[in-house]
Amino acid sequence: MKKKKSKKSEQKLVTILVIILVVIAIYALSTVVPEKNSTNPAEDIANFETEQVSNDDREKEPVPEVKSNIKIFNGTDRSIAFMIDNNKNAQPQASINSTYMVYEIIVEGGETRLMALFKGKDADQVGPIRSSRHYFLDYAMENDAIYAHLGMSPQAGEAIQKYGINNINGQAYDTGKARTESSLYWRATHKKAPHNAYTNTNSIIKIAKDKGYKTTSNQKSVLNYSSEEINLEKENAIVANTITIPYTSSHKVKYEYNEKTKRYTRYSKGKVMSDEMSKENITTKNIIITFAENYTLDDGENKGRQDVVTVGNLDGYYITNGKAIKIKCNKSDRKSQTKYVDLEGNEINVNDGNTWVNVCPIDSNVVIE
Repeated sequence: MKKKKSKKSEQKLVTILVIILVVIAIYALSTVVPEKNSTNPAEDIANFETEQVSNDDREKEPVPEVKSNIKIFNGTDRSIAFMIDNNKNAQPQASINSTYMVYEIIVEGGETRLMALFKGKDADQVGPIRSSRHYFLDYAMENDAIYAHLGMSPQAGEAIQKYGINNINGQAYDTGKARTESSLYWRATHKKAPHNAYTNTNSIIKIAKDKGYKTTSNQKSVLNYSSEEINLEKENAIVANTITIPYTSSHKVKYEYNEKTKRYTRYSKGKVMSDEMSKENITTKNIIITFAENYTLDDGENKGRQDVVTVGNLDGYYITNGKAIKIKCNKSDRKSQTKYVDLEGNEINVNDGNTWVNVCPIDSNVVIE
């Protein structure tokens, strides 16, 4: 009798345990409430992965690497090219140190003129402004620049019409008087005409908008700038601490290298050049020399106006950080961008900084030492 009673007790205990387990399971299932009803397993997985990324792993997402930006040439502001007087009576010129490029080319009378290019700069005074010469337009076009000048030669007028260049002739806006709040072109009182005409970047932008010219541009830079410092260590690199460029017997340009600043100070007509606005010496990070044929035009006016051959495979130098290498300056037509390549045909990298491009006579006795 005792054995039967024990067996019944064991069965009763098992039954109680089963009941307890069933109750626990029912309670557990009743407390699980799905966040969202879905009959699409793929959608459920996607939602789960999205929730995990947005909540748990958001801070762990890799941040895209930001590449170094070129400082001297950036943004979508359209370039503005100003024709600048380089006569001794025009010096010092205003805001030259705010440019990204300056082209210097021979004109009549044994002189040179400058074409100063600004991009995204607010220069309150630029000048003195002079008249256009047609070969400067070749470099204005390759920079997609609005071209500001004060008068023009007949050859320049023809080229402006032929190529549809967005130009602003200051003769239409020159007051001939001292600057006022409404002046777009004006005359400085501390210099004598014709070396005293000035304007500024805001005036040119205002006129450009009135004329319907675009004031933004996605044109790539002519030069292949590098955010990393370029040191010319090639076997054919030569020391370039002093560069002398005789344009004519009456006009000689010189650059002297400053090893501390890694920039070149510019001299003209035996004197250091300075910026009329900042009062600082005019300096540059890069120098490009292009040897180009020039000759006097037979245009019937006997003013000694020049022509300069900008198109072709021209010899030159690239100079930076106290060294120079020989290069080729290739321009396929007047509108195309010049390609500056080494003697192996590779496009050169240029330091991130302003550049003076000296387009000098092909027989100029340039000295680099």
